Amino acid sequence: MRKANDIKYILRFLGIMLMAEGVMMLSCLIPSLHFNDGTWWNITVSGLFTFNVGLLLVVSFRKARQLANQRMAYLLVVLMWVVLVLFGTLPFLATGTLLNFSDALFESTSGITSTGATVFSAVEWLPASILLWRSMTQWFGGFGFVLLVLAMVPSLGINKYSLYTAEASGADNTGKQASSMGSTIRHTLGVYILLTVLFVFVLYKSGMQIWDAVNITFTNISSGGFSIYNNSLERLTHTQQYIVGIAMLLSGVNFAMLYNFFTVQWDKMTHKFEQLRFYLALYAVAAVFVVLALRLKMDYPWADALRCGIVQTLSVLTTTGSLVGDTSQWWVPITFLFVILSLCGGMAGSTTGGLKAMRVLILIRHVRKILRDRLHPHAVNPVRLNRKPVSAHIVTNVMVIFMVFVVVIFLGIMLLMLSGINATESIGAVIACITGYGPGLGTSGGFGCYAAFNSTAKLICSFLMLLGRLECLTVLILFIPAFWKR
Repeated sequence: MRKANDIKYILRFLGIMLMAEGVMMLSCLIPSLHFNDGTWWNITVSGLFTFNVGLLLVVSFRKARQLANQRMAYLLVVLMWVVLVLFGTLPFLATGTLLNFSDALFESTSGITSTGATVFSAVEWLPASILLWRSMTQWFGGFGFVLLVLAMVPSLGINKYSLYTAEASGADNTGKQASSMGSTIRHTLGVYILLTVLFVFVLYKSGMQIWDAVNITFTNISSGGFSIYNNSLERLTHTQQYIVGIAMLLSGVNFAMLYNFFTVQWDKMTHKFEQLRFYLALYAVAAVFVVLALRLKMDYPWADALRCGIVQTLSVLTTTGSLVGDTSQWWVPITFLFVILSLCGGMAGSTTGGLKAMRVLILIRHVRKILRDRLHPHAVNPVRLNRKPVSAHIVTNVMVIFMVFVVVIFLGIMLLMLSGINATESIGAVIACITGYGPGLGTSGGFGCYAAFNSTAKLICSFLMLLGRLECLTVLILFIPAFWKR
C-alpha cells in the first residue's frame, strides 16, 4: 500500500515538473514571434503537449499527498531528470533543428544538466526560440529543478532535506538541519535571481543587445557555457568578457555564503572561509600560469594574455565552458591544466560541476594526515577544516565520491573507445561531460562540437552528463539491490 502511494506521489511530482517545463517551452514563443523565426506553431505544440501530460499526471494522482519512504527521493530525482530530458528533446525535434533522436537527447541533456557541450556547429543559424530554450534550460538546470519547485511550492509532502541532498549532493550540507532547508533554498534562489538580473543589466549597459545579454547571462551564471555565437565569448568586447568573467567567478562561490554576504551576516560565513580561500588560491595560481604561458610561449601581447588567461581560467575552474579563443590551439600544458581544473570545480553549494573545492581540500588534507601518521604514529592528527576536525564519516564519503568519479571516468573512456571514438577524443569527452565543462579535446574541443560523434557515443555522453550532474551516487544507488528491499 505504501509502495503504491509512493509511486503515485512520484508520478504527481513528475506531473508538476512537466507542467513547469511546458510553461518554459511556451515562454519561447516570445522570441519566436518577436523575431518571426517561423517556429511558433512547433513550440506551441511541444509546450502544450508537455504541459497537458503533466496536468494529466497531477489530476490523476492528486490524492497522493505524502511520500512515505524517504529513500524514494533518490528514485524521484533520477526519474525527474530523465523525464525532463526526454521531453526537453521536443522543441529540437518539432522545429526540425535536430532530426536525429540521439542528437536531440544529447542537446537536451547538455542543456538541462548545464553542461554546455553541443552538437550544433553553427548556433547563429538556429531559430531564436531554440536559442532561448537552450539557454533557459541551462539557467534552470544550473540551480536545480527540484530545488526551484521546493522554493516556489514548499508544501509538497516530502522531506526537503532528502530531495536537497539527492539533487544537490555537491552542496555543503555539513551541519545543516532539515528544519532550515526551506529557507536555505529560498535564500539561494533569491541570490541566483538577483545575480542574473544584475548581470543582464550590466551587460546591457555595456552596449550589448538585451537579447544577447539575457542569453549570455543565463548560460554563464549557471556555469553552462552554451553561447549564441559560433565563437563563444570571442566576439564580445574586452570589457564584456571581464564582466562575464566576474559572473563566472561568483557562480563558483557558495550561494548561501553570498546570501550571508549580501545581508551583512558575516558571522555565518566563517565556516566557509577556508573553502573560499582554497577556491580563490587555486584559481590565482592557475591563472598566473596560463597568463605567463600565453605571453612567453605563445607570444600573446600582455593585455591579451591577461584577459584570456583570467577569463578562460575562470571558465574552466567553474566548469562553465565559455571560450575567449580557440583553446584547442593553445600550448598543450595549458590544456592539461584545464583538464585538472575542470575536475576540481568551484565551491560546494554553487552552480559548478566537478568534485568541488571542499572535497579536493579534504582529500589533500587527508593525504597530509596519513603522511603525518607515518612520521608520528602515536599522535592525533585529525583532518581539519576551518580549524575544526572533520568527521571520519565525511572523509569517507569524500573518498568514496572521488573513487566513484575515477572509476566512472575510466569506464566512460573505455566505452567511448569501444564505440569507435579515438583515445584523445574519448578522454576529453568523458571528462568534459562528467564535470559539466562541455568542450572536450580534438574536434569536440575549442570552437568545435560533438556532431562527429556516432549515435552510441552521444548516448554514452548523455548518460555521463546526467551522472555528473547528480554526482554519480544518486544514480548508482538505484542499482543496489538493497535499495529496492523493504
